[in-house]
Amino acid sequence: MTDLSKGRILVTGGAGFIGSAVIWELNRRGIVNILVADFLRQKEKWRNLVPLRFADYMEADDLLMRLDVSPHLFADITAIFHLGACSSTTETNAAYLIRNNFEYTKTLARFALESDARFVYASSAATYGCLESRVSESIPLAELRPMNMYGYSKHLFDCYAEHHRILPRITGLKYFNIFGPNEAHKGDMRSVVHKAFHEISETGQVSLFRSYRPDFRDGEQQRDFLYVKDAIAATLYLAEHVDGGGLFNIGSGQPNTWLTLVKAIFSALGQPPNIKFIEMPEHLRDKYQYYTCADITRLREAGFTAPMTPLPEAVRDYVVNYLLPHRHLGDEASEPRMKTQEALR
Repeated sequence: MTDLSKGRILVTGGAGFIGSAVIWELNRRGIVNILVADFLRQKEKWRNLVPLRFADYMEADDLLMRLDVSPHLFADITAIFHLGACSSTTETNAAYLIRNNFEYTKTLARFALESDARFVYASSAATYGCLESRVSESIPLAELRPMNMYGYSKHLFDCYAEHHRILPRITGLKYFNIFGPNEAHKGDMRSVVHKAFHEISETGQVSLFRSYRPDFRDGEQQRDFLYVKDAIAATLYLAEHVDGGGLFNIGSGQPNTWLTLVKAIFSALGQPPNIKFIEMPEHLRDKYQYYTCADITRLREAGFTAPMTPLPEAVRDYVVNYLLPHRHLGDEASEPRMKTQEALR
């Protein structure tokens, strides 16, 4: 059992999508003794930090340098949420991904283990590659074949931790298709909910890829979509209640179609569905996954019993309480508005 209210918490990638959501939930629990690390650069993700409360901020490369030169300055850190990474699935600079996603994670993991600090890090469902089945953490790591360099950089650390026998002492989270507030800065890596909301707002319709397989009709390709608030609830539960544990899938455990997703957006906007099916670029057709789903048995067996928010309800909360009013997690009145909207349903 880890008491997150004791000591200082380090959140890397703290201005990013999942990192800022972790800080938001910690704030909701009254926890503000947080050190945030990130690469802000010229992106707009700094806006995610504005409503949040934390004790200090530093650029991620400064953090690595100071850990090397003056590790005693971080002796009070009792928990590390390592959520910073290059998450672009189209990034082709392998050396950059190795330094940013693999080497950085190794350094923080070693520091955490030497300091007896709780270490929770973001792996990825991308490590499963093209598997179209209900995927489980029980699949041997040596059998996985990631489809892109991003997925491989994440897989590489999982394998490193297993080889060096530290995986049982840390917690790796294989996030599936997470969507929700604070993702606007992610560009092409934004969720389809965010992209479709803006397409519908601008054109009144949404475009989906046609299916090129007879066993899936157009729009009935399936993904394991999970609302970020549920992902964060699972993340903090594991951080508090599980002593290491290795790898955990963080998904809904329920596949949903693209049609279900976009129809929920139209419903939240009070508009009838207007869906256009378009041709998929030929270079994607042989790589496209038609089905993903997380087996969340390990997560449930670890004691996380909270229900996952049904997809239409999660989409409505995101659209009505964050996208339409241009709010971030932590902005004043987000929660009261959500309760008002629930009363209207």
